Amino acid sequence: MREPVYTARRRFGPHHGERWTAWVAWSGLAHVRELASLDTILCPEAPARLVAEDWEHNVHADYQVMHFRSLAYLQRRVAGTPDLNVLALLQEPTAVEVAGMRLPGFDLVGFELLDVHGDVSALTNCGGFPAVFAGGELNALGLLSDLSRADEVRRGLRTAYPDEPHAACDVWALWRLRSPEAMVEEAR
Repeated sequence: MREPVYTARRRFGPHHGERWTAWVAWSGLAHVRELASLDTILCPEAPARLVAEDWEHNVHADYQVMHFRSLAYLQRRVAGTPDLNVLALLQEPTAVEVAGMRLPGFDLVGFELLDVHGDVSALTNCGGFPAVFAGGELNALGLLSDLSRADEVRRGLRTAYPDEPHAACDVWALWRLRSPEAMVEEAR
């Protein structure tokens, strides 16, 4: 079984005031209560910049250098940074991997469709793809809750929108760390 990688992302929700209100109006996703997304525009990465030591712990792959192999290292790097989601990730997960993943302190929150460049969510930051999925299918965190549906949507996007660059995407399983207290506990 593959091991997950970890990332920290800025939370995006109603506490962002006008920015959130404008996004909800534009997206039509009024039922979403907060985004737990890999979209770097809506939920920027933390830390904001890499330092030399990060290269001993991060993923050395295109569009993934802000993903870390070590949860403890990431937690140290972002300690004291407010308003973060710490996420465990699997790219292109299988149902067996998702069912077998045991991550103490984390909850499976859903499946993201992120463009192959690793920065734009096809679910929440492209204005919708109504020929393939309805916005109402997304859960309260802006994700699809079912892996098989996420796979269907990914295939459908490539077929229905072949000229749309954000329709070429990967499925990512996301687990979210429950709380800042769990973050401290996990780092011990």
